[in-house]
Amino acid sequence: MGYRSEPGLTAVEAAVRLATDGPNQLPEPARPHPLRELARQMVGFFAVMLWVAAGLALVAGMPALGVAIAVVVVINGLFSFAQEYRADRAAERLRDLLPARATVRRDGRAQVVDAADLVVGDVVILEAGDRVSADLVLAPGGQVGVDESMLTGESITRVRDAGSDLLAGTYVVEGHGEAVVRATGAATRLAGISAVTQSAVRPRSPLAHQLHRVVRVVALVAVGVGAVFFLTALLLGRTGNQSFLFAIGVTVALVPEGLLPTVTLSLARAAQRMAGRHALVRRLEAVETLGLTTYICTDKTGTLTRNQMSVVQAWTPAGVVDVVGLGYAPAATLHGSPEALGALRLAASSAERCSPDAHAVQHGEDWAPVGDPMDVAIHVLARRAGAPPFPVRTSRHPFDPRRRRSSVVDHHGVHVVGASDSVLPLCRDAPAAADDAVTAMAARGLRVVAVAGRAAGAGDVGTDAADVERDLRLLGLLGLEDPPRDDVADAIASCRSGGIRIAMITGDHPITALTIAREVGLVQGEALVVEGKDLPADDDALGELLDRDEVVVARVAPEDKLRIARALQSRGHVVAMTGDGVNDGPALRTADVGIAMGASGTDVAREAADLVLLDDHFGSIVAAVELGRSTFANIRKFLTYHLTDNVAELTPFVVWALSGGSIPLALTVLQVLALDIGTDLLPALALGAERPSKRTMTGPFRLGSLIDRRVLRRAFGVLGPTESLVSMAAFVVTLRLGGWSVGADPGPALLAAASGTAFAAIVLGQLANAFACRSESRWIGATGFTGNRLLQLAVATEAAVLIAYLAVPPLSDLLGGALPDATGWLLALVAIPAVWAVDAADKWLRQRSRTSHPTRWPGPPGDRAWRRAERV
Repeated sequence: MGYRSEPGLTAVEAAVRLATDGPNQLPEPARPHPLRELARQMVGFFAVMLWVAAGLALVAGMPALGVAIAVVVVINGLFSFAQEYRADRAAERLRDLLPARATVRRDGRAQVVDAADLVVGDVVILEAGDRVSADLVLAPGGQVGVDESMLTGESITRVRDAGSDLLAGTYVVEGHGEAVVRATGAATRLAGISAVTQSAVRPRSPLAHQLHRVVRVVALVAVGVGAVFFLTALLLGRTGNQSFLFAIGVTVALVPEGLLPTVTLSLARAAQRMAGRHALVRRLEAVETLGLTTYICTDKTGTLTRNQMSVVQAWTPAGVVDVVGLGYAPAATLHGSPEALGALRLAASSAERCSPDAHAVQHGEDWAPVGDPMDVAIHVLARRAGAPPFPVRTSRHPFDPRRRRSSVVDHHGVHVVGASDSVLPLCRDAPAAADDAVTAMAARGLRVVAVAGRAAGAGDVGTDAADVERDLRLLGLLGLEDPPRDDVADAIASCRSGGIRIAMITGDHPITALTIAREVGLVQGEALVVEGKDLPADDDALGELLDRDEVVVARVAPEDKLRIARALQSRGHVVAMTGDGVNDGPALRTADVGIAMGASGTDVAREAADLVLLDDHFGSIVAAVELGRSTFANIRKFLTYHLTDNVAELTPFVVWALSGGSIPLALTVLQVLALDIGTDLLPALALGAERPSKRTMTGPFRLGSLIDRRVLRRAFGVLGPTESLVSMAAFVVTLRLGGWSVGADPGPALLAAASGTAFAAIVLGQLANAFACRSESRWIGATGFTGNRLLQLAVATEAAVLIAYLAVPPLSDLLGGALPDATGWLLALVAIPAVWAVDAADKWLRQRSRTSHPTRWPGPPGDRAWRRAERV
């Protein structure tokens, strides 16, 4: 079927229009200047608190403390900026994978130009496999099949005739023709959808909420305690200025300066691990949000399946042929009688003639499809069956959604391929066994295609399809499948055991979607299967309908995904949404975690997403969720570790105040800062690198606060008081052994030795605490000292830094402590067994309590009350 050639523009006309309208490129998403982005990292809610603490330290006459805190903020800000900048650049490199050339007719001849140089009025020559790089109008005589799945979400090919619009970003999968450019760049529909995506409001992450709450609580406590010590100092006879400076020092001491860099580095390490599992994190906070996910809305094709359609079984009047060999490589094994194989060869040859533009190409050891996936599968079957090349066509009627079949006429005859219920009624004397074969293949979840033909007549060329597609003889039935990925079933089972609900959201037919859902284990019992057109208009009703397990939403429009995400969020779910199309952008940006496909997704989807799957694999989502959960648990571990230290740091000030100054201060403010940053930081970072435990994806996951009753009880009721008691006892005993009595002045040398002993006791207690915090439920004898090499190195470094702080004169003089003697070391070392013994006893008592009163999870897995329950 020919088409009329349009003259096209001249090179001069094209240049003028390009200068006037600008290049054919999507507007770059608004990105803040790097310096502005760096400044944003320096003024986050926790960073502001540290800046205030640094300012107060300077006002209080402690410049070393102020400078040290400022350095912490700057280093953390630089690291956060570098991590997110690297992720953005990696996402931009994905844009380079898309084709950027187009064939146009200019000056009366065809030539290849950059897609960015297309202008309105250009005549674009289209062939199967081309990407539509601008909004076009198909010229007279042209007819093409277009894959619009990136816009509509449906994986079927749409036939476009002369005068039809072809939208930028879609793909030509069959046919050829010419089209005239009607809109480029920002004027395309693609750009409009991209703009809507960029304007969608990204929800605040749970981590941001949690850290904001932590900062608020810590700030109130620090200011409150500072005010109390201000009044106490006044009552003890200090001047107003002295009391104010002392209160500022106490307030600054209570700020956990190491918390912010610890959180950031923990998230960054998890992001690096995710990259190793083919998941590119574009926002660090998304790491933790993934761990809190309670509902995953996933695509089907390519995510749950391999996106490799193959013919796996064929029925012919001579018998059945089974095809062993998936994918697009021609090699395969065909099982059937010689007669059946011969009949299959004829049927495959006839079917291939209806899709001549589809084929598979080899790239190294892999084979990739070119054209419609179903047509490629037929082409591969023809090669496997040994069918000869098809002759030149004389007439063709492409696939029509109304007819649901296509046909070709050549000198061998008429060849028809289409849906079985469309082709079988046109066949004369179709055997009854054909209907049974269709039923059997459909029961296996196969897409059934019928192949028929007849001898050509003189009037078949140039006539309507209805006149050609008649009096046919059935040649065979082809059963095609897009097989599920091998490990998807295990990944889905892992999600379900972890209390995460999964819904398949797809543009495909509901029967096809349900079959795949059953194969991968997403549906095991009675499923909810609903088409997009039947979704409730009310968002509350929509949320109530979908807030369950085993859900399949088929024939869904991309805009429905946005509604689904919002409806589920309104019911308290943390929603992860996958998508690859342009229209998926708003939904990806609105979901708590937007997940884009890196191998098959669009630029717009990637820009909107928090996570890009480099392999389009559902298993990568589950791996990322597991790491996210582990990161959340690790943040709680080092929060417990930090808060325990804060209790030990505050205790000397409380004892001094309660004793009316009779007992000297065991620690200086600079010693407190040295504990927070110098000794505690590395073990805390190592705790943030703990690998997921075997129970990470077992049972419901805590959605409560990062700092809840369990963390507070362990830090302030168990571990903190133990460290405080040992350190203060070591301090007082050292003073007493040196001849000091209550209320007397111990002298600088004795006070420095006692202070060094108390300091060593806290550091050694924190060394023991680091191993105790590896688990909230198992004692040190169960977790052991191995399994986290970073923690081993961090603890060794912590011990070395302790010696440096106390033995190196510049540091010891600045901090105000001296190296303990042998007795002092023995007193300080008591902190290690004391912390481990108290921790073991506490965990044993809690385990016994749980055994006596087992937790009962209300409702089915994923129930809102079940999700709120605390994970054992």
